[in-house]
Amino acid sequence: MNAIAPKGTALITGASSGLGAVYADRLARRGFDLVLVARRVERLDTLATSLAEKYGVAVRAIAADLSAPADLQRVAEELSSNPSITMLVNNAGVSTLAPVAATSGADIAAMDAVNVLALTTLTYAALPAFLQRERGTIVNIGSVLSFHVLPTSTVYSGTKGYVMNFTRGLQQEVAGTGVTVQLVLPASTATEIWELSGVPLTQLDPATVMRAEDCVDAALAGLDQGELVTLPSVEEQALWEQFDAARLALFAGAMRGKPASRYGVK
Repeated sequence: MNAIAPKGTALITGASSGLGAVYADRLARRGFDLVLVARRVERLDTLATSLAEKYGVAVRAIAADLSAPADLQRVAEELSSNPSITMLVNNAGVSTLAPVAATSGADIAAMDAVNVLALTTLTYAALPAFLQRERGTIVNIGSVLSFHVLPTSTVYSGTKGYVMNFTRGLQQEVAGTGVTVQLVLPASTATEIWELSGVPLTQLDPATVMRAEDCVDAALAGLDQGELVTLPSVEEQALWEQFDAARLALFAGAMRGKPASRYGVK
């Protein structure tokens, strides 16, 4: 079964480049009309025109900075009021890779605002109509840094850890409703976020970096296959299953009313 049929309109954030632009192309190819959201107006308009001409779908651009409350509210209102929207791709993200003490307060606030607040707000705006219609797809872009932390990724990993837990919880809430929620956890991907983060792609091992096109194609294939969690670069699916089983075992092991014996508490 194709998890995203029948078609409708897909709203994609961070759509002017990188994964967002590829999602726009691939979903337009599948017959989705598009609402594209990003800050860079000229690039957004160019992409919208190109996709409309190439695929014959309706494409509308919304210039918005999702870290700005008024802009975020405009996009949320689009989601809650446009009955044609059947898919939300929460792709917009901000990354500053540096130790906490070397990260500015503004950079921390931007990561929280876009990676956490905007994703939650837009999901919340789309969800009621999806549930009422018993149809809709939400794709949340996390990261392998959702479950791992580097000395330079403390804040970013914290925000992406939120994306992982928020999405996994939402999946349990909507089970059996006809609404699909997918968590995508890419590893290193060739997008502009690296240059903006302060760690250029040239500093990474090329063998570990995936093309944005390959990442999105794998993520959509995972969605088609009914995967709730898609790790585009992980060859052994058993690794995720083992990780998830260990998480559940740890949670079960914590459900006791006495301190562990190693603490010597009588």
